[in-house]
Amino acid sequence: MPAYYLDTSALGKRYVEEAGSVWIRGITASSAENSLLTARITMVELYSALARRKREGSVPTDACEKAAQAFTAHSINEYRFIELDINLVALARSLLDKHPLRAYDAVQLASALAANQALIRHKLPPLVFLSADDRLLQAAMVEGLAVDNPNIYP
Repeated sequence: MPAYYLDTSALGKRYVEEAGSVWIRGITASSAENSLLTARITMVELYSALARRKREGSVPTDACEKAAQAFTAHSINEYRFIELDINLVALARSLLDKHPLRAYDAVQLASALAANQALIRHKLPPLVFLSADDRLLQAAMVEGLAVDNPNIYP
C-alpha cells in the first residue's frame, strides 16, 4: 500500500476545486487503498484556509461548510495524523536552520521525515511527500524525500 504525506496545500485540493484536485482525489479515494499521512496541525491549517476562502468570497459559504464537514469526517477514518511532540519540534527547529521555511512548513516537513523514518524502520516503502509549495518541495527533496506537486496535474 503506497504511503503519501499530504501537506495542507495538497490536501486542500481534495475539498476545494483547483489545479490538481482531480489528481489528489484519485490518490485520496478509498478505492485507491493508499495510506494518507499528515500532521495534526493540518486540521487547523485547512479549517483556516476554508474560513479565509469563505471571507474572501472565492468559495461560497455553503461549499466551505460542506468541505469542512467532509474533511472532519475523513479525519476520523482516512488520515493518519503525525502528532507534534518535543522531538518533532527539535527536528522542525533544525530544518528552520537549514531551509527558508515558515514555521508550520517546518512542522509539516519534520512530520513527513519522522513518518518516513518509521516506515523505513518497519521495512515498508518510503512515502511520497505531496505539496503545492515549491520552496517546501525543494527542502523535502534536499532532505531525501520523494516529492510530487499536484499543481502539475490538470
